Amino acid sequence: MANNILVTGGAGFIGANLTLKLQSMYPDSKILVLDDFTSANFKNLIKFKGEVLACDVSTDELFFKVEDFNPNMIFHLASITDTTVTDQELMMRKNVDGFKNILEIAYDNNATVVYASSASVYGNVKEHVPLKEDREKHPENVYAFSKYVMDNIAEDFSKDTGLKAVGVRYFNVYGPGEAHKGKFASMIFQLYKQMKEGKRPRIFEYGEQKRDFVYVKDAVEMTILAMNAPKTTVYNVGSGEPHSFNDVIKYLNEALGTNYEPEYFECPYDFYQEYTHADMTKAKEELGFVPKYHLKEGIKEYVDIMEGKIDYPIR
Repeated sequence: MANNILVTGGAGFIGANLTLKLQSMYPDSKILVLDDFTSANFKNLIKFKGEVLACDVSTDELFFKVEDFNPNMIFHLASITDTTVTDQELMMRKNVDGFKNILEIAYDNNATVVYASSASVYGNVKEHVPLKEDREKHPENVYAFSKYVMDNIAEDFSKDTGLKAVGVRYFNVYGPGEAHKGKFASMIFQLYKQMKEGKRPRIFEYGEQKRDFVYVKDAVEMTILAMNAPKTTVYNVGSGEPHSFNDVIKYLNEALGTNYEPEYFECPYDFYQEYTHADMTKAKEELGFVPKYHLKEGIKEYVDIMEGKIDYPIR
């Protein structure tokens, strides 16, 4: 493994889980975390023993912050993750310009890059089929478009430099470390909070919309494996199995020992994904990745952490 590992967005949800796992796996490596703390929480890194610096990677301060670090492995998760942001200039500058700066650092240090892409690049797919990485993309908002552009830039960068930049296309990630995201945390977290407050969990009619929910420990494992990709490419990061929101409530009830019935209400959005399903064939064939957590098991462990029955972080 690399001697110097740079993690951007390392105080955020997936980033913090990734950072702590890297620390556990590679205790002899130096790890530097950069985060602008707009969507992060220092508490996620209480058990991190390395250096954490405040930094907006879309600005020139990035180059000063890493000047003496010389990373040879970069995990780039820093970006605006709020998909409701409509300021197109802001989204493109933060996500795309930030990524180009990271690639410049990679070029200067001959480093491999693994970066966060998103399943949102596929758009609102009508047919209920597993989504393969090479299918046509239809980004529906500027967040998805920024990730789509990043994928294109990574491919061009690799052709120009011979260096490797691997995208991990996250589907619906859930798990410990996301509470600070508030209303932007996973639906699993939102429904858990409602049920803990003694309320019926509220979901859109009639709860049969399906998502590919992936537990954060599986997402982190796949992110680390991605550095072994044979070449620049993009991998789906999901469970490979879609589940309905009714299923989520069922498993939460089982984990909590409750029996709440869902409260259905009409969906107010014209655009709403009815179905996501990651085709995980490529990740399995090229990297040997097989998700370990079925949704029921992931929710049980997550609830146990939130209930204080299991310490976080966990290995």
